[in-house]
Amino acid sequence: MLAYRHAFHAGNHADVLKHLTLVQLLQHLNQKDKGYRVIDTHAGAGAYTLGGREARLHREFDSGIGRLWGRSDLPPAVQAYVEQVRRCNEGPALRRYPGSPLLVQQLMRAQDQLRLFELHPTDHAKLAGRMRNDARVQVQVTDGFTVLKAQLPPPTRRGLLLIDPPYEVKTDYARVLAALREALSRFAEGMVLIWLPQVQLVEAARLPQRLKASASGTAPKGWLLARLTVQAPRERGLGLLGSLVFVANPPHTLAPALSQALPWLTQTLAEDARIAGWACETGA
Repeated sequence: MLAYRHAFHAGNHADVLKHLTLVQLLQHLNQKDKGYRVIDTHAGAGAYTLGGREARLHREFDSGIGRLWGRSDLPPAVQAYVEQVRRCNEGPALRRYPGSPLLVQQLMRAQDQLRLFELHPTDHAKLAGRMRNDARVQVQVTDGFTVLKAQLPPPTRRGLLLIDPPYEVKTDYARVLAALREALSRFAEGMVLIWLPQVQLVEAARLPQRLKASASGTAPKGWLLARLTVQAPRERGLGLLGSLVFVANPPHTLAPALSQALPWLTQTLAEDARIAGWACETGA
């Protein structure tokens, strides 16, 4: 249950899609002065050293953020994301990758709140250490799926829920769906960002349709589902082919931004051009 460590995967193609979308949502929230709360159910360690043992093992960042780092032709949404990665690096070299907690911390204002939940004791300790001097942030070592009753709705009725479990057990797929339903029942107008792996499992294939069905008619601003596929399955159908993001109550600017960024990312991050592709769909 606690085997997953995101340090081995930091900065890969899935992080690019997830964090690019996260930056777009935070920038939208920042357009109004009223404060908001961000809740991250599976926060990880907060930031990752790309020269560390874990990141160097497979060097997944080389085929993710590494392919974007030196480019001067980034689409606007990609540029906004890369700028936030640069903020946590000193100098021109790519040495450090920000997880979702650090990205939120960089973009939030004095009036905003960040609530972080991480069950892995090692990652929780690192996360708590990084956030210890920020009064806007609270860090708890607990299962993030269990905190929605206490966290939603936020006092200001503005907020973003990020659900990003490791999916290391198949029950995570059902818990994600239940979490979306609970979140929308408690805070129907709130934004919910869910990351999903594109793998060859029945549970993974069914979840996007179930999320859309749950948000339809429940989320006042509808839903968005985006996919970035970069490679074919390896032997025995294993491996992460790509990933998806599902957003309940997306801002109206998100679909145009992703529809511009995703074709470029598909070409730039593709490992197998025959299978690489993208999609972005919305519904009410």
